[in-house]
Amino acid sequence: MSDTNNRIVVVLVISNLEYGGAQRQIVELINNMDSNAFDVHLVSLSDYVPLADTIKQREQRLHIIHKESRFDLKVAWKLSQLLEQLRADIVHGYLFDAEIAVRLAGRLADTPLIVGSERNTNYSLKKVQRAAYTLTHYMLDLCIANSHAGAKFNRKTLNQPEEKYRVVHNGVDAERFAPLDASALREELGLNPDTFYVGMFGSYKRQKNHPLFFKAVARILESHPDTRFILIGDQLAHGLHGSSDYKQEVSELVDQLGVREYCHFVGNRDDVEMLYNVCDITVLPSLYEGTPNVALESMACGVPVVATDVSDNSYVIPDDQAGYVVPLGDEKLLAERVTRCIDDPNLLQRLKQGARDWVLSEFSTRRLAEKTEAIYREALAAKRGWPAGADPIRPR
Repeated sequence: MSDTNNRIVVVLVISNLEYGGAQRQIVELINNMDSNAFDVHLVSLSDYVPLADTIKQREQRLHIIHKESRFDLKVAWKLSQLLEQLRADIVHGYLFDAEIAVRLAGRLADTPLIVGSERNTNYSLKKVQRAAYTLTHYMLDLCIANSHAGAKFNRKTLNQPEEKYRVVHNGVDAERFAPLDASALREELGLNPDTFYVGMFGSYKRQKNHPLFFKAVARILESHPDTRFILIGDQLAHGLHGSSDYKQEVSELVDQLGVREYCHFVGNRDDVEMLYNVCDITVLPSLYEGTPNVALESMACGVPVVATDVSDNSYVIPDDQAGYVVPLGDEKLLAERVTRCIDDPNLLQRLKQGARDWVLSEFSTRRLAEKTEAIYREALAAKRGWPAGADPIRPR
């Protein structure tokens, strides 16, 4: 313990703090955990930290240990020294580089509880990465996934026991992501107040499956030529997300389908809460996900989502309540679900209200923090050999 209040010291470690889903979730977690019970610190393994300003008490809580190369083992040593300095009770890693560093550093520092993460339901690991994961996975006490599908995928991929996994779905800041006056926003952006706008939010990486979206766009325009489409996202800085080759392939497909003039390509923005609100509906055509932040943010803004049936999407987006879930690859049904909302304003209004209500009940950032806190407490007490239900600081 690091202070007289006997707070549990948690050190969260992530590869970088760019504008990514895992990065935003780790910031939501650190900002919403109970500061009376937990002393939480965040370590970035990169000095590229555009999200740093969103961290509460940044000066006291953010630490940077710059990783100079893919296999910079000094990072694990430096991290272990920080863990010892902070007298960490728990160290929790997010994303590949941080995951490996946490396992090694946690062992070096003899940190009581070492926690890993699973943020997706599919990924292509290079042989050396798979070997690193496999050889070090035994060092983890626990792995927290953000979807049941992700937990199952990780267990099967790494041949791990089920009892090592817990699931905490992502949370969304429902104060930041909230319904706004769409007509005023459209006027500000120079958009037609009477046009039906369909949005897609996602960086240019294959996982996001832009081709399915644009094939559906072509079908929608056949019957509803006045519909327009807004694309938010691009390659992220430092090449950390997205592919120029993939972006070029998508651009060529847009021209082949003849839909470019109907689309607004906005690029990366840090005011996405405003852009959700100018959309009538959003589409999430991903090949795979964990818990998609885009879906949660869109629904929190009262904007229904049509998504592919991957990962936990059928739970995250209740069908005909907060949007629709369609089979992966079915651009015809995807287009039909969108046009159904265009043709039926009453249905669209019902889905808008249902989307907001669902997120408020199931996916708040405080709920994210409370579930994570409970897992930390339970696992830390168990690791120390205390009775079930014992306080990890003051056991009964």
